[in-house]
Amino acid sequence: MSPKALILGLMFAFIWSSAFTSARVIVSHAPPLGALSLRFFLSGIIALIIAIWLRQNFKLTKNQLQATIIFGLCQNTIYLGLNFVAMQWIEASLAAIIASSMPLLVALLGWLFLGQRLSIIGVAGLGIGFLGVTLIMGFRLNTGISELGLIYCVLGALALSIATLAVRNTNSEGNLMVIVGYQMLIGGASLSIFSIMLETYIILFNWTLLVAFVYTTLVPGLIATVIWFWLVNEIGAVKAATFHFLNPFFGVSIAAVVLGEPLGVSDYLGVFIVTIGILLVQTSKQSS
Repeated sequence: MSPKALILGLMFAFIWSSAFTSARVIVSHAPPLGALSLRFFLSGIIALIIAIWLRQNFKLTKNQLQATIIFGLCQNTIYLGLNFVAMQWIEASLAAIIASSMPLLVALLGWLFLGQRLSIIGVAGLGIGFLGVTLIMGFRLNTGISELGLIYCVLGALALSIATLAVRNTNSEGNLMVIVGYQMLIGGASLSIFSIMLETYIILFNWTLLVAFVYTTLVPGLIATVIWFWLVNEIGAVKAATFHFLNPFFGVSIAAVVLGEPLGVSDYLGVFIVTIGILLVQTSKQSS
């Protein structure tokens, strides 16, 4: 792995993890689906403007179009939509930990439905990873966490895993920003419908909301997405996914520093176990 890929991978892990904290701030001031929809529209428009400036090809192949639609619906509408709603009731650190189990879910779904073989180490990694998630969730449930919020986060992680499998063989070379823009607009359009149907628009305008929204729109929303697609094209999906090792650590650390969310011994132990599980799964996939 080149130094450039390593640096960008670390940046991606940190930015992706920080999105849970900024989302937690946003949903405490504005309707979650409406805010997320607006974020996607803005990020999508910016991405397409950059694509025009780079003179990228706006015509997608059939496979690219199919993957873009699935990715837009599964990641943006279902995964992020459910997470934004859930973070009205649960802490950003827990949402980050659950979402960080995505590489484990990808490996499990690929093993069960796509015939992707796992070694004994990989199977052990799946078990260890889910043990860590269960440990964290079990402790939080005992302290009175919202069960509905927890279910939303788990369903969101499953949707993100399906999205990752759907685009694993999609070539975005030559029109990366077009694909990024289209999938964001798809998410924005679908979420706006649910927002209009389900939400009441009460917004508490202040600098905290503005900073969190601008940061979420430009950094996790646009920059992290571009970095992720670049990593997949440059070093492959398996190696790129290894940077998710750091998401549990970054996620709980950022939430603790910025939001002051309390962390117990079981949280640190669970994060460590999840990270070991993901590491074992990814190592087995690379060697099999």
